Amino acid sequence: MTKPGCLMVGPMSENVVAQLNALFTVHNFWEAEDKPAFLNEIAPTTRYVITPGSRGCSAEIINGLPGLELVASMGVGYDAVDVAAAKAANVRVTNTPDVLNDCVAEVTLGLMLSLAHRIPQADRYVREGHWENAKYPLADELFGRRAGILGLGRIGKEIARRLEAMRMEIVYHGRTRQEDQPYRFYDNLVTMAREVDWLVVIAPKSAATNNIVNADVMDALGPEGCLVNVARGSLVDQEAMIALLEAGKLGGAALDVFAREPHVPQRLRDLENVVLLPHVGSATRATRRRMEDLTVANLRAHMNGEELVSPVA
Repeated sequence: MTKPGCLMVGPMSENVVAQLNALFTVHNFWEAEDKPAFLNEIAPTTRYVITPGSRGCSAEIINGLPGLELVASMGVGYDAVDVAAAKAANVRVTNTPDVLNDCVAEVTLGLMLSLAHRIPQADRYVREGHWENAKYPLADELFGRRAGILGLGRIGKEIARRLEAMRMEIVYHGRTRQEDQPYRFYDNLVTMAREVDWLVVIAPKSAATNNIVNADVMDALGPEGCLVNVARGSLVDQEAMIALLEAGKLGGAALDVFAREPHVPQRLRDLENVVLLPHVGSATRATRRRMEDLTVANLRAHMNGEELVSPVA
């Protein structure tokens, strides 16, 4: 029996490839020199697409595969998938929520601890031999501070639980008040920023959240306030952030995401009041394996006529 075709948009792990090869005839989209011709060639037998969340799936791919039934995206964010084009073509979309919540929350806490206690700078201080000549300057702490969470979704709630363990006060801003949550809700982001010590950004990427953390929000956060972004770079006005950091009008920033990844502006890299990570919020072996297996599980479920494990609404 001929196996159905599955288009793999970008390179994926040996674990994923082995599972796919057992189920499908796999086509590597990123290796094709003439991509429209490649899509036209494989279209008659290709019903599935699997993609790393960062690469997504374009309207060109969706419309170039008339028999397409499902796009399985490996990542909680599916902003790189043209969901509108998928809906128009009656193509279902899945993602990988929940399995990375704890990992991203841990990284968020690590970023905050690193920025407050200046851990990267202290490590460098020891390595460069400065401790032998002088004590390291005093730093800050999280205890007793107030954290405002922008986006109290699945991951936001896990972050809140960890910050509660640090004995921080938690407040939040989002589209609506969540009556079942014990934290104070702010319906105005600027007001919340003015009244917190830390602003943690973990809302989804969308047209409504583009540059939602603008100059006014960061100015309200102020010279003692710290910004943490573990969502998407597009949620923060990066140029305004850099200018405020340079001018001492924003206390610090801890960032796992940037406006034009993997490019990080030299001005940002030159600052000492920042901690920078290369988008590794879910980058552990265990979490990535869970994300991979969930992505393939969605493909299997659709093939077998079963309910999808994690469909995008």
